Amino acid sequence: MDMVAIVIVLALLQFVWFGFQVGSLRAKHQVKAPAMSGNVEFERMFRVHYNTMEQLVVFLPALWLFADMVNPLWGAGFGVVYLVGRFIYRAAYLKDPAGRSAGFTLTILPTTIMMIWVLVVAVSNLI
Repeated sequence: MDMVAIVIVLALLQFVWFGFQVGSLRAKHQVKAPAMSGNVEFERMFRVHYNTMEQLVVFLPALWLFADMVNPLWGAGFGVVYLVGRFIYRAAYLKDPAGRSAGFTLTILPTTIMMIWVLVVAVSNLI
């Protein structure tokens, strides 16, 4: 489970780092709070950060359950794919939001696989 804990902390640090980038761009482009628009670079980074938060809500419990019920090493591996996917998503979204599909897929696919796998294991344990 140590590897899973490392991945979880890295995912949280990635989210915090994205948040710092939002704050930095808010200051750079003088987008005064509570405004959420006013500069395209800021808006894109804000969306990356917000979408990462949306994904974490699903990813973290899926990873935790998968590590506990299926295999922590595989869970950590899926988590690394998620982390890489988030960085690819960020880079693509900042360049051109239309190109975010590969990063999004690398984010949602491991999460979905873990959720389905946990569901199958849980149901089979009941039978």
